[in-house]
Amino acid sequence: MEDKDELIKAQNEVIGILFEVIKKLQENIDLQEEGVQLIIKSKDDNLEENKVRLDKITKERNRNSDIISRLLKKLDSD
Repeated sequence: MEDKDELIKAQNEVIGILFEVIKKLQENIDLQEEGVQLIIKSKDDNLEENKVRLDKITKERNRNSDIISRLLKKLDSD
């Protein structure tokens, strides 16, 4: 019974990690979409304001990518 409990615990941990990976990937997709819209709008709007937001989007996407990489490495090592 103890082996079964350990297996269930491990499966739950894997599911939790995969859920976080999917969540971060979706955030990056949403940020990319926002970035594309800002680039398209830059022709009509305040370019400097859009540039500041694009820089923030890039930093957040990079941070999400780092988190995804660490989570996947954790899956690979367990």
